[in-house]
Amino acid sequence: MADLPNSFFADGPVVLPTGGPLYLQLKRWIEDAIHSGAVNPGDALPSERDLATKVDVSRVTVRKAVLQLVRDGVLVQRHGSGTFVAPQTQRVEQSLSQLTSFTEDMARRGMEVRAEWLDRGLYVPSPEETVILGLTSGEQVARIARLRLTGDTPLAIERASLSSRTLPDPTSIGDSLYKHLDKTGSRPIRAIQRIRAANLNEEDAALLQVPAGSAGLNIERTSYLASGRVIEFTRSIYRGDTYDFVAELRLGDSPATGATKP
Repeated sequence: MADLPNSFFADGPVVLPTGGPLYLQLKRWIEDAIHSGAVNPGDALPSERDLATKVDVSRVTVRKAVLQLVRDGVLVQRHGSGTFVAPQTQRVEQSLSQLTSFTEDMARRGMEVRAEWLDRGLYVPSPEETVILGLTSGEQVARIARLRLTGDTPLAIERASLSSRTLPDPTSIGDSLYKHLDKTGSRPIRAIQRIRAANLNEEDAALLQVPAGSAGLNIERTSYLASGRVIEFTRSIYRGDTYDFVAELRLGDSPATGATKP
């Protein structure tokens, strides 16, 4: 057997966690090694053949375990180089109880963020945009799409739609859409947000630098002015391995407390 790339894989006999199919036992063993620090981000895994020999399992079992870890974002495969432990990404918590811009939210955490523009311009609206934004016949829609990053790590793709009356020149936006809307008196004061789990398609996964099919969060937000008019419709895609959404829940009045005495 060839020299193994990390002493952890070379030292001593292997005792896999018990329970479940063999490939899942191997998957958990590798995950435990990463979480314990025995194997570090950037470390190379042994070849499929060497790992199968070391653990005394078939190469098919190794392949299934590794592919599952790649899909989960724990490992990355580089063509012609091998399989490596993925870089660790800092998880971000975002409150679901406050309406803030991405830039404002990251600034409160002391995180430097930047945006790469994917699109900004005026377009013929889709039927969905026409209905949600209450557009009139012949009115255009302003669309802006940005890739949000901290350092070199992409966190999210934001695609926002607004009436061209609200945003006649999408190229005039600086680092924050809400800061721009604040200047024009069009900043929303409330929003309805819907979150659902999704697997990233190839295009979005490439932008977020994760394998296609990785876990993501699809978020649709409809934002309103004080008058009740919809001002913004945003569809965002967040990396599932970088974001946690947090909501504070309070106990409501019990039936007994809220009941009216006869």
